[in-house]
Amino acid sequence: MSQSKIKKLGELASTAICGNDISSSVLYVSALSIFYAGQYAWITLLIVAFVLFLFRKIYGEVVGALPLNGGAYNALLNTTSKQLASVAATLTLLSYMATAVISANEAMHYLHHLVPQMPILLATIVLLALFAALVIGGISESAKVAIGIFLFHLASLLVLTLFILYYFFYNGLDQFIENWHLPTHGSIVMAIFFGFSASMLGVSGFESSANFVEEQKKGVFPKTLRNMWIVVSIINPLMAFFALSIFNMEMLQSDAFQNTLLIEMGLFVGGKWVAMLIAIDAVLVLSGAVLTSYVGVSGLLERMTLDRILPNMLLKKNKRGSSYRIIALFFILSVSVLLITKGNVKLLAGVYTISFLSVMALFGFGNILLKLKRSKLPRPEKASWIAVIIAITAVLIALSGNILMEPKDDLPSNVQVFLPYFIITIGFIVMMLKRIVILKAILSIFKYFNTKIINLINSIIIQEFVFFTKNDDLEHLNIVMLYIRENEQTKKIKIVTVVKPNETASERLKNDIAFLDREYPEIKIDFIEIEGEFGPKLINELSKKWKIPVNFMFIASPSDKFPYKIEELGGVRLIM
Repeated sequence: MSQSKIKKLGELASTAICGNDISSSVLYVSALSIFYAGQYAWITLLIVAFVLFLFRKIYGEVVGALPLNGGAYNALLNTTSKQLASVAATLTLLSYMATAVISANEAMHYLHHLVPQMPILLATIVLLALFAALVIGGISESAKVAIGIFLFHLASLLVLTLFILYYFFYNGLDQFIENWHLPTHGSIVMAIFFGFSASMLGVSGFESSANFVEEQKKGVFPKTLRNMWIVVSIINPLMAFFALSIFNMEMLQSDAFQNTLLIEMGLFVGGKWVAMLIAIDAVLVLSGAVLTSYVGVSGLLERMTLDRILPNMLLKKNKRGSSYRIIALFFILSVSVLLITKGNVKLLAGVYTISFLSVMALFGFGNILLKLKRSKLPRPEKASWIAVIIAITAVLIALSGNILMEPKDDLPSNVQVFLPYFIITIGFIVMMLKRIVILKAILSIFKYFNTKIINLINSIIIQEFVFFTKNDDLEHLNIVMLYIRENEQTKKIKIVTVVKPNETASERLKNDIAFLDREYPEIKIDFIEIEGEFGPKLINELSKKWKIPVNFMFIASPSDKFPYKIEELGGVRLIM
């Protein structure tokens, strides 16, 4: 199906696809920011909203000027080298892979609360497979599911908000005031620093819209950025504020609240049915984040394949216009990572954190390079220099904060987890980028060894053999030739007859040898007459003269009248 015949996505569908990822962050980012920033968590989330506001124009300028799939990869590809762009692509791919696995696994953990008998690991694989099949079925069908999930998510959060406001009406904000006046562990600056660093994970998904911009209707892309910004700017700080207004700090920073904060809030203000509603919403919206990963990675890898970074076979599409081989490959990679980590997806947190924030920073650098190198390229909007510098600085601060954070649960640090995945992935892409050089090197190696092998073969077959005959008939000579051909690796043999002085070999012998020379074209036969007496002395003389070892010389079995014993001939072999 041609690109022109594929139905483009409207504002709601495009927002829903990437919005499920960014809005699902409310399930964990509020608790995470409170863990690090305490009572200042809602402030750190407002700072994140400000940074994201700056990135709206940064993304809008780059994608508006270069409206192609690929996000940061596309930005750097058109302003720098394919090598640097491939680094951005690698980071984006790792981010999507980690997002898909973590979101699917967390969704199944929430479902496990509702269905305790369910095996989490198997259910995670089934969920990944389900959404892979959905995306292979076409982006329009995927968008319908994404819209349903997105609207249900917003409705669920609205219900929770109404119950919390009702709770405030009767109970006030005493708990928030109490939490606000608590002493901080360390300085306020460091609390906000680490809180902001953790809170920046709440904007994962913002980059996704740029990776499938070609599937969106004209003018939709900047609207998706605006809508995602509104959602994350309202929901995340608000939920952190609500949490601080309901529970004391000790409860909020406990491990029990880290993964299920919103469920605990729903249970506290609305009872079991609100808690169940939030749990169901968590399952659905986290599943929607899996869908976002599939759609985003499909656009990214398709662009990379068109640029000949990945094998061309990945471009194969089905009747619905989906690059099903890319989706299948991403599914296999995601499942393999899930199995390698044995379901402990906390190990992927470092991959997710560093790769996502690095992608955002690289996109900011892409914007700078676009301003410097492609200033005449038309674009619908422009980000100011000061906005770009502040945004990049903020992301780098968040990146450094996540690197400096102490790992939880005795897990490896973020960098320790990130590096192996990055090295393996970038290694494969570098191999694809340099495949001509690599193939030429392999060809050169093969040529080198091929030459060595040919020389070795030649050194073997160039060795000559000698057969001493005394008027043997054709039948006996043919036996000799058959033996040589089947047992010795050579292309040349000397057939020698020793005659007395003033005598010559018989014409029959000469004719027989000439006949054999024609019958065995693969072996060159030299017929040689020598005057003298056959014996050890002659054999040694000929061996030295022709440089043929004695053990490469043959005779027929001698009669009992032969004047020498076999052992006296220096190692001459019997051939018949």
